[in-house]
Amino acid sequence: MDLNNIHSVYFIGIGGIGMSAIARYFNEKGVKVSGYDRTATALTKQLEEEGMKIHYSDDISLLDKDANLVVYTPAIPAAHTELNWYRDNNYEVVKRSDVLQEITRTLFAITVAGTHGKTTISTMIAHILKDSGYGCNAFLGGISVNYNKNFWSSDKQVAVIEADEYDRSFLKLSPDIAVLTAMDADHLDIYGTPEAMEEAFIQYTHNIKPNGTLIAHFGLHRDSELYAGKKLRYSLQNNAANAYAANIQMKNGGYIFDVIEQDWMIENLELHIGGMHNVENAIAAVTVAHILGIDGDKIRAAVASFKGIKRRFEYVVKNDHQVYVDDYAHHPEELKALITSAKALFPGRKTTVIFQPHLFSRTRDLVDGFAASLSLADEVILLPIYPARELPIPGVTSELIAEKMTAPVTIMQKDEVLQWLKDNKSPLLITAGAGDIDQLREPIKQIVQ
Repeated sequence: MDLNNIHSVYFIGIGGIGMSAIARYFNEKGVKVSGYDRTATALTKQLEEEGMKIHYSDDISLLDKDANLVVYTPAIPAAHTELNWYRDNNYEVVKRSDVLQEITRTLFAITVAGTHGKTTISTMIAHILKDSGYGCNAFLGGISVNYNKNFWSSDKQVAVIEADEYDRSFLKLSPDIAVLTAMDADHLDIYGTPEAMEEAFIQYTHNIKPNGTLIAHFGLHRDSELYAGKKLRYSLQNNAANAYAANIQMKNGGYIFDVIEQDWMIENLELHIGGMHNVENAIAAVTVAHILGIDGDKIRAAVASFKGIKRRFEYVVKNDHQVYVDDYAHHPEELKALITSAKALFPGRKTTVIFQPHLFSRTRDLVDGFAASLSLADEVILLPIYPARELPIPGVTSELIAEKMTAPVTIMQKDEVLQWLKDNKSPLLITAGAGDIDQLREPIKQIVQ
């Protein structure tokens, strides 16, 4: 695949967060971009405003027959009419990961993988590189609040890429610098067992280019099996790691801290987003920036100006009386980090969590973890499971989580939540989940304000 010889590209599932980043990449290169998605969203409307032609019905008469590249997401069903028409007519049909594979082959690639934190770390790295003037091409799995985008370009032949483990797509990447945040079990519908998923993460590190660098979270299971070349480990506060934070202070819903490494230190970094896990994410991002030779003062300024990612510990409302945080957390470990960080930042406030489980298989496989993490809240409202790409599994519902919880829990529909909030105020409110719970965000904001 020669990305420089493509004049027209068609995307099946163009509204996906990863797909839209690649669509923007081609669009900015002057390539004709069009595509299909199941439903119109704020993101697809943005893509249309940027000049891409998008339709929302699986209809052969609407597709681009002049496309010389067709890109599809693995979330598209196998029976999709447009996808099969392109295949039957011998078009070049590739997955999103195939395009990213080619990008990592031709550019200096910084990739971020792991069960948690990859969107935040990749966006932090890309922001530091952009804000400092270093420059990069960013392919992100979330919308940067600073730029209201999940992609930006640069003449610098450097790419920052979020490496997605779903469908094993990250195994096609060839990074120069690879970050690995966690290897917790997830996507067992794809991998089958936690051990098989760990094997994939180990293989990801073995795909690092010769003379590359691995930046891995300190204390990972099977650390000795990871990439055997240059390897740095980062941690929140464990000084046995190569890079860690010291002198952490909480201030106005954010943090001030130092990053210490064996051979260097950057003092008084200010991070203006919540979540102690985001301090740890910043350590990984700062370490990457230092490896690239970016000046410490520029790194400090960039971290201070970082506004976060939409739906990653995002303050929707924050004042003396009410804090409302919205987050994408959809794994027990993410929920645990989210709830404990919020309670630490705003101690003494009654904490209400509204959570929408994502996928029947994930709920079934991780039910005990979900129940334990959600029980850290003072009260919980559970929405029905968001199915995404799955069909229902008999016996797997939100009640499965509720039955194992120790905190007060109620199961509601989305419209019931809004009515409940009109009658029940919570000084610290959190909405969490990777489904369509974000549709509640604006109505909830109006209610709590």
